[in-house]
Amino acid sequence: MQQNHYEAVFILTPVLSEAQMKDTVAKFKEVLTAQGSDVYHQEEWGLKKLAYPINHKTTGFYALLEFKADPKVIKTLETEFRRDERVLRHLTVSLDKNAVEYNARRRGGAFNKKTETSTEA
Repeated sequence: MQQNHYEAVFILTPVLSEAQMKDTVAKFKEVLTAQGSDVYHQEEWGLKKLAYPINHKTTGFYALLEFKADPKVIKTLETEFRRDERVLRHLTVSLDKNAVEYNARRRGGAFNKKTETSTEA
C-alpha cells in the first residue's frame, strides 16, 4: 500500500463555538486515522474573513490537516466533507516532495519575518 502526502484545508461555519470547531476538526482527523492514515500536522487558523460570502456568511473557521494516506482514503474524506453541514468549503491536494519539504521548513519557522530593530542616535 503506497501512501502519499496530502494537505486538506477546510472552512467551517462561523456559528460554531470554539469547542464545536475543535470537535469537528477532531472528527475529520479520526476519519483519516480510522482508515490507516498518519496525520502528522494539524493547524486551526481561527475565524477569518472570507474573500466572498458563502451561504450568506462572511467569516469562517479555517483548519488544515497534513497527512500520509493511501489514495483511496481521499474519496472517503471528501465524502465526509460533503456530508457535514458545518463545512462551507474544502480542498484536498496531493503534495510532492518539494511541498513536503517546504511545509516542514515552514513549521520549523524558517520563513518567519525577522523584525529589525533600528538603533537611531
